[in-house]
Amino acid sequence: MAWRVGVDSGGTFTDICLFDDDSGRIDVWKVTSTPQDPSSGIAQGVAEGIARVGSSAGDISFFGHGTTVATNALIQHKGVKTGLITTDGFRDLLEIGRQKRPDLYDLQADKAPVLVARDLRLEVPERVRHDGTVETALDEQAMREAVRTLRNAGVQAVAVCFLYGFVRPKHEDTARRIIDEEFPGAFACTGHEVAPEFREYERMSTAVVNAYLGPVMRGYIKRLAARLTEMGLRVAPQLTQSNGGVIGFEQAARLPVRTILSGPSTGVVAAQAVGKMAGYPDLITFDMGGTSTDVALLQGGACRLTSEATVHGYPIKAPMLDIHTVGAGGGSIAYVDSGGLLKVGPRSCGAFPGPVCYDKGSTEAAVTDANVVLQTLNPTHLLGGRMPVRQDLARAAIARLADQLGMGVMETAQGIISVVTANMARAIRVVSVQRGHDPRDYTLIAFGGAGPLHAARLARELDISRILVPRNPGILCAMGLLLTDLRADFATTRLLTMNEAALPAMEQAFTTLRRQADNWFSSENIAPGASKITRTVDMRYAGQNYELAVVVPDGPVAAATLDVLAVGFAAAHQRMYGFVAEGEAVQLVTFRIEAAGLVSKAEFQPQSDQGPDASGAITGQREVWLPEAGGFAACPVYDRQSLRAGNRIAGPAIIEQMDTTTVVLPNMVATVEPFLNLILEAA
Repeated sequence: MAWRVGVDSGGTFTDICLFDDDSGRIDVWKVTSTPQDPSSGIAQGVAEGIARVGSSAGDISFFGHGTTVATNALIQHKGVKTGLITTDGFRDLLEIGRQKRPDLYDLQADKAPVLVARDLRLEVPERVRHDGTVETALDEQAMREAVRTLRNAGVQAVAVCFLYGFVRPKHEDTARRIIDEEFPGAFACTGHEVAPEFREYERMSTAVVNAYLGPVMRGYIKRLAARLTEMGLRVAPQLTQSNGGVIGFEQAARLPVRTILSGPSTGVVAAQAVGKMAGYPDLITFDMGGTSTDVALLQGGACRLTSEATVHGYPIKAPMLDIHTVGAGGGSIAYVDSGGLLKVGPRSCGAFPGPVCYDKGSTEAAVTDANVVLQTLNPTHLLGGRMPVRQDLARAAIARLADQLGMGVMETAQGIISVVTANMARAIRVVSVQRGHDPRDYTLIAFGGAGPLHAARLARELDISRILVPRNPGILCAMGLLLTDLRADFATTRLLTMNEAALPAMEQAFTTLRRQADNWFSSENIAPGASKITRTVDMRYAGQNYELAVVVPDGPVAAATLDVLAVGFAAAHQRMYGFVAEGEAVQLVTFRIEAAGLVSKAEFQPQSDQGPDASGAITGQREVWLPEAGGFAACPVYDRQSLRAGNRIAGPAIIEQMDTTTVVLPNMVATVEPFLNLILEAA
């Protein structure tokens, strides 16, 4: 057997998905995450998972991994002491930023802490103009003195970002060489290698975040690689990027900023594949885990790729899937605020101590506790019986909240679910309504350990008529690692007015990027037949400060290319802003190439229809608190693994499996489609 293994290491659980290339068998496993050293939980999970199927690490033909190490280090400000070297006069740019308030009407809003202290932000004489000409050559002696100063100050990482370094990178390359000579133990990176695009502040912020996280990620990858080698893994492991593709461990250690959305991105990739199989290309993904909820919109089976985002207060210019995250998960803590209102999250109880019902010392009620009290979740155990839970402890914690609110225990538990549902609905409106999409035109695909548990209520909140619950929703992010390709993105900024005079410069820009992509294909040993190139260009009206990405057709860049771009830009602008400015000059700003190395992926076969009768999958009955029924209602409990294609289940009902629980509300029906996904619709 040749097993393909995907691992998603989250804040609460580490998910393992195993797929046998020969038989098509899928096996899944979950273990508790080990936040103090995630590599420990991963090694344990893989060892247990591969042993369950009677194999060893030597039988693994592919190992893919999604991680939250970089994300958590940034959120918790647990990166390393970092230094910054920049052009004379620009050291305060990192702190000044764009002078925009995080929240326009919040008088007490705080900006994210600056990652580099002012005394560690040093300047050196050098200056490159916008056209690439050198006004002041780099003072190499001053550069050496700056590096020595940072070394003596005890920094572990150094970022270099010079003005217009992306146009002429020679000065930054020289600076990098000097760092290697004067401070060989430091993690170093430059602006042009991390984000070779315009907008100085965003490029500097990206380089600093990359340096800040570099030693953390490098240490983690080194520990994980050692554990995997010790287990007997023979293949080169891969790690997910924020753009949904995978890269080798070495490149991930060099560019950790590109793994900020490593974990959530694979869920979107898997959702795309599942939606395509089931025949639903227009999807809103709903990935609810223990700590957070990630949502994204897929139109025509594709998720929008953004080149810039603000992650936890820090602007980052790196290709990433357009995923919106809110602090709403099974571990989100419920509390009563100073105004006497019930609030949920974003604070989370994490993997340890976890919700109160885990009986590990927590006393603050979380969303999972509410579900255990309502009995939408099994009140005695989770993970197929492997994890016992204490409903009595959860009830006592919620009773304390109920006393503060002057409400009943069950009403308070249901209130927690209603509040967290509203939080998640707001997140979905950000990626849909605010961007010109009606969520009612989309299918909600629910995954993550808690997604199917809350999907029915969320769909009703948004008036979405169809829900798709994948075959293994709790480990879909891990499964996504078995469905993605190798991927790299290349970009260059060339500010041009869109007319025929720009054609030579456009051709030159794409030629340069194609050369970089070809070098990457060669370094990754990707055969010509397995390579794929996608070209886009960021466009805007002259005078605008934000761009929209438009796909560039294949073939030579010619006058016909401009016509296609004009139509594409008008459509994108109409959708985003609601108008088209006829006759206004259009600018071409940043040219991009997405290079993909196509690899063999897990393939799933449809199952024959076994009829609507699902009674053979019933394992019992449970009283579940349902507001629609006015209190407790008897609900049949189904074993998901025993359901067959064609089976139909009328709500209210509970469908349990090792990695999640699906709630089917009254007046809903769940159907098992040929690929064993559940489709929930109004009865």
